[in-house]
Amino acid sequence: MKKTAIFLLLLTIILSAPNSLLSAQINTTRPGINDVIPVTALADAKMELVTPSAVLIEGSTGTIIFEKNKDERLRPASVTKIMTLLLIFEALEEGKINLMDDVSVTEHAASMGGSQVYLEPYEVQNVDTMIKCISIASANDASVAMAEHIAGSHEEFVARMNERAKELGMNNTNFVNCTGLDADNHYTTAYDIALMSRELITRFPQVSNYCTVWMDTFVHTTKKGRTEFGLTNTNKLIKSYKGITGLKTGSTSIAKYCLSATARRNNMDLIAVIMAAPDTKTRFMEAAKLLNYGFANYSVYVDDHKDITLEPVRVTKGISDYVYGKIKGEFSYLCSKGMSADNIRKEIVLYDKVTAPLTTEDKIGDIVYYYNNEKIGSVDILAKDNIEKAGYKDNFIKSIRKFFLTYK
Repeated sequence: MKKTAIFLLLLTIILSAPNSLLSAQINTTRPGINDVIPVTALADAKMELVTPSAVLIEGSTGTIIFEKNKDERLRPASVTKIMTLLLIFEALEEGKINLMDDVSVTEHAASMGGSQVYLEPYEVQNVDTMIKCISIASANDASVAMAEHIAGSHEEFVARMNERAKELGMNNTNFVNCTGLDADNHYTTAYDIALMSRELITRFPQVSNYCTVWMDTFVHTTKKGRTEFGLTNTNKLIKSYKGITGLKTGSTSIAKYCLSATARRNNMDLIAVIMAAPDTKTRFMEAAKLLNYGFANYSVYVDDHKDITLEPVRVTKGISDYVYGKIKGEFSYLCSKGMSADNIRKEIVLYDKVTAPLTTEDKIGDIVYYYNNEKIGSVDILAKDNIEKAGYKDNFIKSIRKFFLTYK
C-alpha cells in the first residue's frame, strides 16, 4: 500500500508540473583550460638564402620552421597549378568527376601557349591523362581544359580557386588564371603556396604518383591519327632528393624561378617553397637546403589515441542519460633537436555533464598535451552519437523507471 501511495503521489506531481519546469535549462559545466601556449620553431640564423622569399613548414602541424619574407606578394608562375590540382582532386573525391571521364579540349584551352602538350581543339583525353600532363609537363592547355570540364568555364574555375584560397587562410593571394601565366593582379606568397601545398599533399598523397614521375608519354588521338607525345618533369629534385614527394615548379621571365618542394622522411612531411630565385639551379639547391635543415633538426610526435578508453559523460534533459565520446583526429607536435617525445604527456578532461540536444559535432571534453609542464596543444572529444532532447513523455517514462529501480 505504501509503495502504491508513493507511486500515485509521484504521478500526480508529474502530471501537474508545468511544462516549463520539465524543460528547465541546466547549465553545462566544464573545467577551465588555459589557452594553448604556442611553441614556435626557430630558424637557424646562420642559414642564408639567395632567394628573396622562402618558407619551410611541417605538414601535419603547419608549424613554420624557417621563413624569409614569407608574406611578400610575388608572381607564382606555374606553381599556381597546385591550386588547380587541389580542386581537381577534390572534385574526384566528391564524385563529381572520375579518372576515366573524357575531357573535350576547347579552342580556348588549346590556345593557351606557354608550357603545353599541344592538345588540339576538340581532342579528347581522360582526366587521368590530363592530371599527368599538368603534374609532369605543367601543361597550360590541359589545366584550362580541366578547369572548363569541372566548372563550365575558366572564369568560374578561377573564382573557385580564389574562394578555396580564402578557406585555407591564403590572405595574400589572388588568382587571375589557373595556369600561372603572367597577368596583372595574379599574385601569391611563399607562405600561401605552402598552405595550399600542405592541403594537397596531406589530403591527397596520391598526387605524388603523378608529380614524381620523371618521364612518361601519352597518345594524341585526333582526326590526323594517333601520335605519341613525350612528357618530362621539370622538378630535378625527384631524381636526386631522398624522400621527395613533389610538388610543382614554375618560371616566367617576370616571376623568375619558383618551386614548391615536398618530401617525407620518418613519417614527417616537409614543404619548402622558393620564390623568385635568380636561376633554376638556385631554386633546387636552396629548396634542398631547407628540407635538409628540417629533417636534420626536427621530428614529429604523433598520437593516434589507440591507448585511450573514454568514460561516458552524463547527459541532462536527453532521451539518454549518458553519451560516449570520439576523438577528433590525431595529435601532432613538432619536436626540435634535443627535445624528447618521452617528455610529452596527455590528460583526458571530460565535462561533468552536457545538456541535450547533442550532435556528433558537439564537444564533450579535450585531450590536453603538455611538454614537461607547458601546454602544447589539445584535441577535441566530440559526442559519438546524436542525443535528442527528452520530451514530456520521455521524462515521464524515465521518472517511472527511476521510481521502480529505487523501490525495487
